[in-house]
Parts: sequence; C-alpha cells; structure tokens
Amino acid sequence: MLDARAKLLLKALVERYIEDGQPVGSRTLSRASGLELSPATIRNVMADLEDLGLIASPHTSAGRIPTAKGYRLFVDTMLTVQREHITPHSLAAEQPQRVIANAAHLLSSLSQFVGVVMAPRRTSVFRHIEFLRLSERRVLVIIVSPEGDVQNRVIFAQSDFSQAQLTETANHLNSHYSGLAMEQVRERVKNEVASLQGEIAQLMQAAVNVEGEASQEDEVVISGERNLLAVSDFSKDMGNLRRAFDLFEQKTQLLRLLDVSSQAEGVRIFIGGESQVVPFEELSVVSAPYEVDGQVVGTLGVIGPMRMPYDKMIQIVDITSRLVTNALSHRT
Repeated sequence: MLDARAKLLLKALVERYIEDGQPVGSRTLSRASGLELSPATIRNVMADLEDLGLIASPHTSAGRIPTAKGYRLFVDTMLTVQREHITPHSLAAEQPQRVIANAAHLLSSLSQFVGVVMAPRRTSVFRHIEFLRLSERRVLVIIVSPEGDVQNRVIFAQSDFSQAQLTETANHLNSHYSGLAMEQVRERVKNEVASLQGEIAQLMQAAVNVEGEASQEDEVVISGERNLLAVSDFSKDMGNLRRAFDLFEQKTQLLRLLDVSSQAEGVRIFIGGESQVVPFEELSVVSAPYEVDGQVVGTLGVIGPMRMPYDKMIQIVDITSRLVTNALSHRT
C-alpha cells in the first residue's frame, strides 16, 4: 500500500509524463506535485516506487517514467474525470452502417488516435437466394435479406454446375429455409448432407457460409490509423508501429479485445503488457459497449499509446457510446 505522499508523487509523475513524454526528474516532480520536499526525500520515494514496479528509469536519463503497472494504479485510483460538455458531429444516418462509420471517424477525430467500432451483432436471415453461373466452377451467390438488402459474393465450387442445377439448389433453399436465421440454416444443411446429392450439398454449404464470411469482414470499422504516425511513441519505434498496423490489418485480436469489452458495463481501459488481451507494450485501449433498445450489441473505443490522456479519452468514448446508442435505438 502506498502512503498519501507516494500516491501524490506517482500521480504527478504520470500526469507530467503524459503531458510531455519526457522522463521526470526529482526537481521537476517537486514543482509538479506542490509538495515541500527535499530532492533527497523525493528520490527515496521514487526508489520505493521503482522497487514496486510502478515506475522505471530509462538508461539514458536520471528521470523516471511510468510502467504499465503504474498506469494501471493511476487509472484505477487516481484519475479524476471532468465531465466537460462535448458537442461532436451528429451521428444520425439512415443506415446503421453509416452510424457505425461516423462513430469510428468521430472517435479518431476527437482523440487524434485510432477509432474502432465493433458493428452490431445481428441475426442474419435470408428471404431469397439465387445462384448464377459465371464460368467453370465460378458461381455468383445473391442473397436478399427480409429488409431488401442484397449481398453478392463469388464462390468457387468444387464441381462445374449447370445453370439448371444451380436453379434447382436455389429453389430447394428458398422453399425449405427462407425466413430462417443463417445459423439455423447451417445446422440443418449439415444434417441434410447425407441425404442430398454430394455435389449439391457442397454447393449449399458453400452458399450458407458466404454470409457469415461477409459479416466477419464488416464486424470492425477502423478510422484514423495514420494518426499514429504523429505519435512519438510510435514514430520513433518502427517495430511498435508495424505491430499496431498488423493489429488493424488482421482484426482477429482486435475483435477478441472488443468482445471482452462488451461483457462489462461502462468504460474499460486496457493497458499494454498487462495481459494477452492487448498484444504489446506501448498500446492502450479505452472502450465501452453500446446498446440498441436496452441490449448491448457492440463495442467502440480509442486505441492509442500507453501515454495517452486517459481522462479525456474516457469522456470521448463514454459520450460516443451514448450517441451511438441513441442513434441506433431511435431508428424506426
């Protein structure tokens, strides 16, 4: 347990380091904390904080910087968030996809870091499906939702089907499965495979998997990746920058992180190096779930350096999650 003096010094050190990104020395810390302490006393407290793993001393400087553990203690026990009024751009849009895209852009523009939004999870239902033969083994799948949305995907079949075979398969799907959720269709098709002609069964399985693959591609919307180029923590270390862009490119780990965020209420902060959730040091995520008609359906957040102004990020993420909730819940 830290005494009040040690907590105040750690808080002052973290805030100063967030502000200018330079290791903080004893003299600077004395002024920043407002405590009437001798440099020797401050150095002793700093040594204790370093022993606890809350701060570290870079090789090139006598000053100290916060560790991931130090940031976590700061965020959990010392952070004061001022609820200032923010008037961001309207998220209103006719299509939910536009609301999500606008939210990602809003997060990145307000934070000057990277905005991410996990799109709402919705049960996929198809009203109608068609197959069109494009060429040998290339088939266009056309899926129409109950709302009239149309998805087009090209699949590569294991056999060369005639248009008559494709029409027969589409008719079978439409007559037996129209109106069902895709998850239900997939399960039923698995059970029917044994009783259907092998090639037709393969085509049906490929078709019902198309929608799932398409929705995964659109699950995460990312905006403002280039903002990291202006952050010294990344621009000075190409390895960190490369790993960050790999995270945005692959999306799988990002989805896992946002999925964890959706399981908790309110704003959550993930600090790099604490666990496998955030893949590497120097990266932090501030996230919050959003709702539609009282049900949590997705998560949004800001990704930036571990040295970020957490108080401001909490405000931005919290307010944006409320705006998205309102925009999506009020649609008719």
